This record gives sequence, C-alpha cells and structure tokens, in this order.
Amino acid sequence: MKKFKTSLNGYNKNEVNLFVNTVANEYERMLNNLKSRDARIKELENSLVKYQNLENTLNRAILVAEDSSNQIKRMARDEAKSIVDEARKNASKIITDSLIKAQKLENDAENLRQRIIAFKRRFRTAVENELETIENIGEDL
Repeated sequence: MKKFKTSLNGYNKNEVNLFVNTVANEYERMLNNLKSRDARIKELENSLVKYQNLENTLNRAILVAEDSSNQIKRMARDEAKSIVDEARKNASKIITDSLIKAQKLENDAENLRQRIIAFKRRFRTAVENELETIENIGEDL
C-alpha cells in the first residue's frame, strides 16, 4: 500500500494526484484487458457453438451414412439371394430339359435300332427270296 508524505494542509497533493492518475491508468488498463478478454471469451464461445453444431451435423451425417450402408448391404444380400435362387431355377430347368432331350435321343436311337433290325430282316428275306428264285431258275430247264 502506498504511503503519502504529509504536508501543512494534509497529504501532499502532487503525490496523491500522481497516485490517483497511476491507479486510474492501471484501472483503465485492467478494464481494457478485461474487455479484451471478454471479447475473446465471447469469440471462443461462438466458435465453440459453431464447432458443436458442426459436430452434431457430422454425427447425424455418420448416422445417415451408417443407415445407408446397412440398407445397401441388405439390398445386396437380397439381390444376391434372388440371383442364386434364379440360377438354381435355371439350373433345374436346364437339367430337366437335358434329361428330357437325353431320353428322347435314347428313344430315337432305340427306334432306329429296331428299324435297322427290321430292315435287315426284310433285306435278308428279300435276298433269300431272290436266291431261291435264282436257284429255281436252273431247275426248270
């Protein structure tokens, strides 16, 4: 604490005035410093609010992205299942058609064998008849 010299009418006015000016200057400097800090605090609070809003927006965007990702995965699984089911149906149809064609080819082959056997019999009979006719030609003379 500051001590003042005493004079005839009390304290020395120059010292007191000088001290009051020093205190007033210091008070004004501290007040300006506080105002500056208050402004900086307000600026930082505004920035904090902006960053909190940005954080909330990013969190919502992440949730939307996760939901979209899950939906895309579900749709991909459903589509894959659908493709596999369709492939199985097509494979079954191809196998069934192939079996039917194979059976038809077997029937056609068997039918052809029977026709060949019948043709051989008729041909043999015709050849035998012709041979018999040839042999009979010489007997009549």
